[in-house]
This record gives sequence, structure tokens and C-alpha cells, in this order.
Amino acid sequence: MVPAPAKPARVFDLRSSTPERWLQIVLADFDAFMLDHTLCERKASAMGMSLVAKYPDRALILDDLIAFAREELEHFHIMYRLVAERQLVLPSDEKDVYVGELRKLMQGRDTEGLFLDRLLVPGIVEARGCERLRMVTDALPEGDLKQTYLEVTRAEARHHALFLRLAKRYFSETRVEARAAELLDSEARIVDQLPLRPAVH
Repeated sequence: MVPAPAKPARVFDLRSSTPERWLQIVLADFDAFMLDHTLCERKASAMGMSLVAKYPDRALILDDLIAFAREELEHFHIMYRLVAERQLVLPSDEKDVYVGELRKLMQGRDTEGLFLDRLLVPGIVEARGCERLRMVTDALPEGDLKQTYLEVTRAEARHHALFLRLAKRYFSETRVEARAAELLDSEARIVDQLPLRPAVH
């Protein structure tokens, strides 16, 4: 008997698409985009470890979060080397308005609701990053830089699916997908209201 094919991993389904105009802005100031992207990788690694620190008793997510943080730190190192080759200097951290607006959606949640949101919101951020990095990857000419962006984009795709799986280790599928739908609707409104700039968000 032939086994049934494995079900594909569920992923976050973004409610809006980034306009082509964003890509044109990125390509017109690619150095600025690379600097922002580099900082995003470092912030993602720090976010993963912050969840480990906040929830040391949630054993079902810790190993995966540590692995996620390590991979994002490796991406930061890769991107740092690329910007250093261009003789660019990393800027000081600036507040990410996009992420800040998403975090506002967590306000007023009870303890378990906040835990759920802290898993879902990073997954949505990773999903948006995956969408935009894929656009950049497709636009780059063949070469080492395109290959690097292809590898990072593939990792982003794994990461946003990861956060959905982690949430389902502690919450029912129905609850996870209902809350994810609410957050995704809000994310679309947030991202569509923000100005386009040479940055991941």
C-alpha cells in the first residue's frame, strides 16, 4: 500500500502583497537596505533568546528557539561580512515602527494569550520578511549575493512555519489559527499604512 503524501506544513498567509514600488526603492539604495537587513537578523536572534529567557518552563519550545536564535545570529554574521566588504558601517539601532505596531496588538492580553501572541507575531514578521527577501532575491543578478539571499530567504520560510508549529504545541489548532487570522488582518492594515523605504519593514 502506497503511503499518503505528507501534509504540507501550515504557514502564515499574508493578507496583502508588497507593491513592486517597494522593490524599486530598495534597489535604488541597496546599501541602506543591506544595513537594515543586517540589523533585522541580529534583532531576530535576540528576540528568539528573549523568549527563552521569558519562558524557561516551556520546555516544548526551548530547543527550537535556541536553534532559531543561532541560525539568525549566523545570518547576522553573514550579512555583517557583506556590508563590511562594501565598507559600510552598521548604524545604531532604531525603533522598528512595523514591529512596534504589531506589539501593540498584544496589549491587554491575559498570560496565556500573551504567550500565544509572542509566538505568532514573530512568525508573521518572519513571513513578511520572507515575502520581501524573495522579491529582492528574484531581482538580483546571478552571483554570490543572489545565492546568499536565496539561502536566507529559504531560512525565513522555515522560520515562520516554525513559530506556527511551536504555538500548536501549547494551544489547540482552532485557537492558534483564529488568533493568527486576527493578527494577519491587522498586520495587513499596518504594513499598508507605512511608507515605503529601503528596509525590510
